[in-house]
Amino acid sequence: MHSPDVRRGAGQGHTDEEPQEIRAELEKTQEAIEEITGKRPRLMRPPQGRTDDRVSGISKELGLSQVLWSATAKDYSTNDSALITRRILDQAGKDGIILLHDIYKGTVPAVPGIIDALQKDGYTLVTVPELMAPAVPQPGTIYRP
Repeated sequence: MHSPDVRRGAGQGHTDEEPQEIRAELEKTQEAIEEITGKRPRLMRPPQGRTDDRVSGISKELGLSQVLWSATAKDYSTNDSALITRRILDQAGKDGIILLHDIYKGTVPAVPGIIDALQKDGYTLVTVPELMAPAVPQPGTIYRP
């Protein structure tokens, strides 16, 4: 999978696709991630958070759990790092999941300030699997923070 494929896929929601297209996209993504990391993913974020029973069923068959988020900067709509930071800090909360996209110009520069501010406010930053532990994500399940 190449960056243009990832960017194109990120802009599309699975729910507009036929089941075979959903499966093919998820399998292609799993294979690309496994090729790079050596590990097959067990978690996925549906594009735009759009999911339905078909996506859940296919995710279950592929051993994937769906994870949604509680805070988004809508960084696709701005290159303003200060605005991105402010949006995330305004939405941050206990056991929350932050959605950011590193493909947008203003996002990566915002991250150090977001991390610093959250840590100063007493937050501990963890990965999604660490947040969910000791529970083991169940394939096909949609997790909402």
